Amino acid sequence: QARLVESGGGLVQPGGSLRLSCAASGFSLQTYGVGWFRQAPGREREGVACISYSDDRTNYADVVKGRFTISRSIAKNAVYLQMNSLKPEDTAVYYCATNTAYAGCDLGDATYNFWGQGTQVTVSS
Repeated sequence: QARLVESGGGLVQPGGSLRLSCAASGFSLQTYGVGWFRQAPGREREGVACISYSDDRTNYADVVKGRFTISRSIAKNAVYLQMNSLKPEDTAVYYCATNTAYAGCDLGDATYNFWGQGTQVTVSS
């Protein structure tokens, strides 16, 4: 059964770092574009970062540029989100997503049709 599983979330103090993982099983994640999204309570889901298949082109939401880095591992069939200099406003459930008919990089959630279950990130002192 094809699945995306996020991990790596948790509680971190402001200024700290976390590395989220998005592991695929049942299919190869490496031939599709992948996005990271987040949703905070009472807010709409927003795109955070994405990475394309063909050239590993990346894009980031303005609010995370310079702090977050998306990358992929072919060997581990996974995509990662390194989050540094975390702020309380980064608190949210983080999701990874893909679309097996899409190889590009798009921060719009309507592009993606296959989602993980999410991992909670809480930034608080």
